[in-house]
Amino acid sequence: MSELSTEIGRLLRKKRVERKITQEALALQCGIDRSYLGRIERGEVNITVLKLYELASVLQIDAKELLP
Repeated sequence: MSELSTEIGRLLRKKRVERKITQEALALQCGIDRSYLGRIERGEVNITVLKLYELASVLQIDAKELLP
């Protein structure tokens, strides 16, 4: 996938781990499958802006913190 997707995934994982939230818990709160969240974190898929905002909301951060 693109360098942008990879960097967004890296930042997402970093923020998730900092908040001690499992992939399973974050995925459940966002209404997505845990394996899909893993693919997002590895930069294997492009996510929508809406999904980016949902993930940021659950992590209680500003969406811009997930952008390089």
